[in-house]
Amino acid sequence: MTSEPANIARDIVRRLQTAGFSAFWVGGCVRDVLLGRDPKDYDIATDAMPAAVEKLFPHTIPVGKQFGVVVAVVRGGQFQIATFRAESDYRDGRRPETVVFGDARADALRRDFTVNGLFYDPLTEQLHDWVDGQADLRAGLIRTIGEPAERFGEDHLRLLRAVRFAAQLNFQIQPETLAAVRLLAPKIIRVSAERIREELQKLFAPPHAARGLVLLRDSGLLAPVLPELAATLACAQSPDFHPEGTVFEHLRIMLEKLPPDASQPLVWAVMLHDIGKPPTAQTDPATGSIHFYGHEKVGAEMATAILQRLRFPKKQITEIAESVLHHMQFKDVRQMRQATRRRMLMRETFPLELELHRLDCLGSHGSLEHYDFLRAQQAELAQMPELHPPLLNGHELMALGVKPGVGLGGLLHEIRERQLQGELTTPDEARAWVREKLKREA
Repeated sequence: MTSEPANIARDIVRRLQTAGFSAFWVGGCVRDVLLGRDPKDYDIATDAMPAAVEKLFPHTIPVGKQFGVVVAVVRGGQFQIATFRAESDYRDGRRPETVVFGDARADALRRDFTVNGLFYDPLTEQLHDWVDGQADLRAGLIRTIGEPAERFGEDHLRLLRAVRFAAQLNFQIQPETLAAVRLLAPKIIRVSAERIREELQKLFAPPHAARGLVLLRDSGLLAPVLPELAATLACAQSPDFHPEGTVFEHLRIMLEKLPPDASQPLVWAVMLHDIGKPPTAQTDPATGSIHFYGHEKVGAEMATAILQRLRFPKKQITEIAESVLHHMQFKDVRQMRQATRRRMLMRETFPLELELHRLDCLGSHGSLEHYDFLRAQQAELAQMPELHPPLLNGHELMALGVKPGVGLGGLLHEIRERQLQGELTTPDEARAWVREKLKREA
């Protein structure tokens, strides 16, 4: 462990211990080190009170000082330093009414899962395990520390965290812990939308996104968290277009094929692109074929509502909803007029839409014919920068004698269409075309 964050975290422990305090790395960083993974961040637990921590570290952020938590800013990095504590009297399923500062063992026993309850001294390389976390790491198990119902009752978000850790680590959820998750799953709705969103974003990150979706279903959390997605479980599709089966199975396969660096908008576009299928499903009584007429429009509206409910940023909501709305256009790209297709290629959200289309194909029939065609069209358009700015603007049309109003807008649209179609290629050609049109209409 020679990374710069690890070196800084070790120095923080050294400074605390030199000042006479106990200090350890704790939680996820210890778990990751034992699993041979590179920790994303390092948390430190100590018997030093927040005031003492602030004296030792000149640059701190009091993120939760009343709970004994201070963030130290050291050499450009942020490191959470928390005073050993025990907690009690949880009333809202979120935060404790009472915090009592204690020792390291008591601090370990109040944590969520055994694999997150390990303490490590990076100076002596001594591991402290009061919760049998090492055994569960070896067995690949997510297990609560103590009684599952009690742990989940303290903080309902732990229900989602159990699923997320199981997906991320490729672990199983210990049977008693899983039974408690299923029993208490309805309580997840008491957690704030922002906290749920953050967990879902981690749960649906590649490469474990598909397993995250399956675990969300198997844990009973899918229906209370994303009821619209739960409706896809029993939503059948016509096998000629979707040999994979239900909409849910289609989504699972797509998530499985996400690129490692998939963005949040892509992940959620995948999850929500067919969200409109269950409410629009119709079966043709003559042929038995299943149709979802207009599901892309219904889906875009539903996606917007879901993402707003989860407090996503407005820009991401727009990007995702636009991708859902347009995803059915891709099956017709070869029949489109060139102007229509080029307008499609120039959409701001087109790169996201194109990747969604690729995954959509891989998650069903497997043919990338339209995807490859559009990539070629995209490359061709990139060599034609002159197509991007319109040939004329409104002021130029009025200088040619066009009166302001609806007609001017319509004329601008027609010029743009002819430009994208390749019929008008320069401003001079466009002006000549306008003059001729005005002459004919005079």
